[in-house]
Amino acid sequence: MHKNFRPACSIDGAHDGHATGRTIAAACGLSRWPAGHSDPIHAGARTMTTFTTADGTEIFYKDWGTGQPVVFHHGWPLSSDDWDAQMLFFLAQGYRVVAHDRRGHGRSTQTDSGNEMDTYAADVAALAAHLDLRDAIHVGHSTGGGEVARYVARHGGGGRVAKAVLIGAVPPVMVRSEKNPGGLPLEVFDGFRAALVANRAQFFRDIPAGPFYGFNRPDAKVSPGVVDNWWRQGMMGGAKAHYDCIKAFSETDFTEDLQAIDVPVLVMHGEDDQIVPIADSALLAIRLLKHGALKTYPGLSHGMCTTHADVINADLLAFMRG
Repeated sequence: MHKNFRPACSIDGAHDGHATGRTIAAACGLSRWPAGHSDPIHAGARTMTTFTTADGTEIFYKDWGTGQPVVFHHGWPLSSDDWDAQMLFFLAQGYRVVAHDRRGHGRSTQTDSGNEMDTYAADVAALAAHLDLRDAIHVGHSTGGGEVARYVARHGGGGRVAKAVLIGAVPPVMVRSEKNPGGLPLEVFDGFRAALVANRAQFFRDIPAGPFYGFNRPDAKVSPGVVDNWWRQGMMGGAKAHYDCIKAFSETDFTEDLQAIDVPVLVMHGEDDQIVPIADSALLAIRLLKHGALKTYPGLSHGMCTTHADVINADLLAFMRG
């Protein structure tokens, strides 16, 4: 685990909503926020809330700060909380940070329909319209990377999107077929569905304790807190939506979406990703992008945004500012 993974800081007075940004900074040894952003947590009135889509689904989202919007899209079966390290970092850098819980996930409505990529992308478009997001940078991890690809390709015109980032992302397509002989067999995803039906709570322990963060590797330093947080996020969501989403992330073909994207795209992938193997995802996706750049990380896992947040955040910031 990276030396900066667990900050040693206590937060006195964190119950005081008007002092939170300052006390966090003081407790963690941060003398001040960047120039011009003295208290970004309270720079605007937006905090955490929901909006309602056309089909009546309530989508939970966080919207903090001001500046150029950065929108974070989480993976299966998690929530916007999976982006905590990135939300706080980019907020402190002067960005407006937005993250939503995908329908059926986290605190959003536990939907029994619409749990597929077209609707996920339409929900993002509705969120962007609701918040009037323009010139935004969309960052997607895993399933969220597929959501970003479809949203940007189909709804990202008119100045809505400036750049995109795909991290450990599922595009072009995960499942094996005649067109995609290197993909994972359908039986792998059938196994996911069977495990979810049999004992979702245990399945959602086994994934983070094993391959997701590379905790199954020799000499890995397992963080019980990280495992518990993954489980907590997963169990907040709806079983039906999680079941349906397995098909969405494994069988959706994003080839045409990647080819249609006109904005710069950074593809980031851990070379030891055991969930979305790099050879069948990032190394293929980069060939389909008009304005793509690829950055790989030797030895890092699918969950590198958490285990190596400082490394990933620095590279994200360089791309955003470039």
